[in-house]
Amino acid sequence: MELRIFTEPQQGASYDDLVTVAQEAERLGFGAFFRSDHYLTMGGDGLPGPSDAWVTLAGIARETSTIRLGTLVTSATFRHPGPLAVAVANVDQMSGGRVDFGLGAGWFSAEHEAYGIPFPDMRERFDRLEEQLDVITGLWATEGGFDYAGTYYQLKNSPGLPKPVQTGGHRGTIPVVIGGHGKRRTPALAAAYADEFNVPFAGVEDVRAQFGRVATAVEAAGRDAASMTYSVAQVLCVGETEAEIDRRAAAIGREKAELRENGLAGTPEEVVAKIRAFQDAGARRIYLQTLDLGDLDHLRLVARDVLPAL
Repeated sequence: MELRIFTEPQQGASYDDLVTVAQEAERLGFGAFFRSDHYLTMGGDGLPGPSDAWVTLAGIARETSTIRLGTLVTSATFRHPGPLAVAVANVDQMSGGRVDFGLGAGWFSAEHEAYGIPFPDMRERFDRLEEQLDVITGLWATEGGFDYAGTYYQLKNSPGLPKPVQTGGHRGTIPVVIGGHGKRRTPALAAAYADEFNVPFAGVEDVRAQFGRVATAVEAAGRDAASMTYSVAQVLCVGETEAEIDRRAAAIGREKAELRENGLAGTPEEVVAKIRAFQDAGARRIYLQTLDLGDLDHLRLVARDVLPAL
């Protein structure tokens, strides 16, 4: 089981905060540093303000050396697929091939309104997501001119440059992460494009059921079952004592009992047991949603008392 750190900078974090967390996560032995891709806080003042996911990951790529980097997930509504393919390939080069690329349909209408970004209905967002996945992976893999005639995106004689460093994804490029709870289209998109499927913030049995849907889609697509990695994302709140758990829950505006039910919360022993339950459901990676980025002792506790048990 691999543990990855997942941050939400739109809630209030500077670039320096993110670098500090990423470097500490690398030093402690976590598998990856991920961030959300949002432009608006979901509570609180959001100070010092939002940061662009791929701009900050580019900087972090040059200030780390081993930890993997990525988004959970970039919204297909935010960027055109051609320039996005260029940006992600740039960061992959800058990191020496350490990028995982998460892409989703987008869901937070308020941030689209706040920054003047069109927010089509769900069906169109998923149609655009599928075309973006086709364009981006096609640009990375093409050996010559790349043409694409979609409903929303048309490309003519694109050189498909720059190239990613990596060739490890099942399509021969950067590993792609797709996630969500949809029962039909989401598994089909994952089977077509993804190297990793993530279920965010769900209980063990719901995770097991969604993994099963994706596995069925992977089989129907004629893919090797081992070519898909399954993961979950869970909010983190660990403490050695009840008082420490209370303090960390209060710091992120949550109740301890609710976090124990709906996240990875409690003592290290409790958290290890819940991680093992997700492992039994098929998960091989867990993204630890770390909301208080100033509490590096939280990461150190997990590295000392949770990681070795797994």
